[in-house]
Amino acid sequence: MKPVCLVLGAGAGIGGTVAAKFASEGYHSCLCRRSDQEGLDRLVKGIEDDGGSANGYLINAIEDNVIEDLINSIESDVGPIEVVVYNLGAQTGMKLLKDTTHKEFEWGWRMASLGLFRVAKVLCPIMKERGKGTILVTSATAAMRGNATQHSHAAAMGARRMLCQSLNAEFSASSIHVAHIVIDGAVDAPDTLGKMLGPEMFQKFRETKGMEHDGLLLPKEIAETYFHLAHQHRSAWTHELDLRAFSDLAWWNHSTMLED
Repeated sequence: MKPVCLVLGAGAGIGGTVAAKFASEGYHSCLCRRSDQEGLDRLVKGIEDDGGSANGYLINAIEDNVIEDLINSIESDVGPIEVVVYNLGAQTGMKLLKDTTHKEFEWGWRMASLGLFRVAKVLCPIMKERGKGTILVTSATAAMRGNATQHSHAAAMGARRMLCQSLNAEFSASSIHVAHIVIDGAVDAPDTLGKMLGPEMFQKFRETKGMEHDGLLLPKEIAETYFHLAHQHRSAWTHELDLRAFSDLAWWNHSTMLED
């Protein structure tokens, strides 16, 4: 029975590419996303065509009991979850306080923080009993620095970061490794940046900043880091790191002032 890598938030960018990387290294990858069955099937087929094993789940992770039932089902029917990648986004758009609704603010918290809490609540006891496990949490610049148009996103991602620290404080001694990964820059991903910019602008952005310029974070290279984190020796675990393109300023060097 193969060890399982569970990816929550398996789009065509970071999530799907990380799932493919783990599958290529002998894991069975379970890919989960909220919508687009065709896109999910395409990712699973791509892994299988490359000789890996995977299956997909179309789920709404913030619905009651969905995460819990999913994890229990995979553990009983597929295999032991050795690695979980929490890659669910919580971006509600760039909005001032007056334009941010209560619903949007709460949704961001449910995706970024409550969902991770629910994963840990059911999976950490299982990993603790086995004496090992890895939780890789995709995060964002907003976890490190708030700004004038990210009230929901910054609050949600900041909570995600603190939850990772709390989980580490409790479970590191049980050989459960939690890594908070700050994606501090734009990712060359059609499901995220591509949808935000639209196809034409996305392609133009890739041609001017990405591609041979290496100015966009490449999902394939990000996946290499995720796999490395999952296989670090516990004497030298990384609990938090930043990933950004060489040409980008780090999050602490940017202005947070709102321009008129």
